[in-house]
Amino acid sequence: MINVNHATIEEAAILAEMQYHPADSQQAAMAKAAESLVIGELFRQRAAELGIKVKDESKEASDDDFLAALIEREVAIPEADEQACSTYYQQNPERFTTSPLLEVRHVLLAAAPDDELDRVNAKMMAEQIIKQLQEGEDFGQLAQKHSACPSSATAGSLGQVSRGQTVAEFERQVFTADLGLIPNPVETRYGFHVVWVDRKIEGKQLPYEAVKDKIAAYLDEKVERKAVAQYIHTLIQDAEIKGFDFAVSDSPLLQ
Repeated sequence: MINVNHATIEEAAILAEMQYHPADSQQAAMAKAAESLVIGELFRQRAAELGIKVKDESKEASDDDFLAALIEREVAIPEADEQACSTYYQQNPERFTTSPLLEVRHVLLAAAPDDELDRVNAKMMAEQIIKQLQEGEDFGQLAQKHSACPSSATAGSLGQVSRGQTVAEFERQVFTADLGLIPNPVETRYGFHVVWVDRKIEGKQLPYEAVKDKIAAYLDEKVERKAVAQYIHTLIQDAEIKGFDFAVSDSPLLQ
């Protein structure tokens, strides 16, 4: 049992709450469920102290309903002003730049991530194909002959590729490469790729006026999350809680 300012949370309630808190172990799920119930109880107790009545005609009022009512009453959350938005835009230009576009061809030498022998052989074959290309052999013919990707039917062409369209490990290496043949195989979860970058169109920075509303919304949400976490922390600090230790909690609510 857990006591929150002398209100009891029974083990049965924790077990019932566990279904909403998947975790790697039963113990971790129980801890998350208990934490949620404790915080919910603190919300309800504080709302009662302030005489706040939270009603939802369609269902029982949730923890979020109580928290929203409490935040509205007790927490002043500042909104991001023009200066804050402009500063964020200037300090984070990469966040407001369109993705570069690449025209790419590749040959995929497929190998499962957990098959070490296959991966060694795939890398050796990729290195051999790179050498053949450096000696002047035709990329399309080699793609049709060796590539395990459906793009082999189009001479290995992937067409235009932007960020987010390929797996992260492919993107990380290809988008920073120079035009032409990448001199080393590109390793991904699928195997090894021989890659030729035919064209690169650099991304363009979006104008401030086009993104300032999104920046303001992002900064407002960030400030609100921090204010909510501080408010919950204050409720916990002021409460008498037995049977649960927030000192070992990794809840994002408290970060």
